Amino acid sequence: MTTYGYIRVSSKDQNEDRQRIALREAGVAEKHLYLDKQSGKDFERPQYKNLIHRLKKDDLLYIKSIDRLGRNYEEILEQWRLITKEKGADIAVLDMPVLDTRRGKDLMGTFLSDIVLQILSFVAESERDNIRQRQAEGIAAAKARGVRFGRPPPPLPDNFQQVYRAWRSKKLTLRQAAQLCEMPKDTFYAKAVRFEKQEAIQ
Repeated sequence: MTTYGYIRVSSKDQNEDRQRIALREAGVAEKHLYLDKQSGKDFERPQYKNLIHRLKKDDLLYIKSIDRLGRNYEEILEQWRLITKEKGADIAVLDMPVLDTRRGKDLMGTFLSDIVLQILSFVAESERDNIRQRQAEGIAAAKARGVRFGRPPPPLPDNFQQVYRAWRSKKLTLRQAAQLCEMPKDTFYAKAVRFEKQEAIQ
C-alpha cells in the first residue's frame, strides 16, 4: 500500500503550503505529493492525471478538502467513484474525518459515507455559486456607481478633433480620416460616436 497526497491551488499566485503541511502531518512522503497550480474549471490537471494513473488497489489518497477533487457536485462524485470503485483505493479527507473510506467498510458504513459525500459536494458547489453571485452583484453595483473595469482606453491622437470635424463636414472620407489618425475605420468611427456623446453632454 502506498500513501499519496493531492494538492490543488486555483492559480500560480496562490500558496499551497497549508495543504502541503497538512498532508505531510498525515504521513504523506514528499515524493508522493502531487500538485497542480491551475483552476479546476476544465479539469485539465496533469499531476492529478499522473496520480490517478499510479493509484492501485488498497493505496490511500489524502486530500485537504473535498473540493480539491473536482469543480462541481457531479465531478466530485465521479472522481470519488473512480478512485474508490474502479481503482479500489481509499480516500481520506483531512477537513472532514467522516469521509475516510478505510472506516466502515460494511454496507452501512459505505452508505453513510456516500450520503455525507453527496451533501458536502452539494454544499461546496452551492458555496462557489454563492461566491460567483456575490461577485456579479458587486460588479453590477460598482458599475451602477460609475466604476469602470479593465484598462483605460488609449488617449485620442492629437489631431483627432481636427480630423473628426473634417470628416463630419464631408471634407474627408471615413477611410481617409481613419488613416490620418492611424487607426482602423471601425475604431475611428466608434471613437467618433463616443466623442459626439461627450460633446453633447458638455
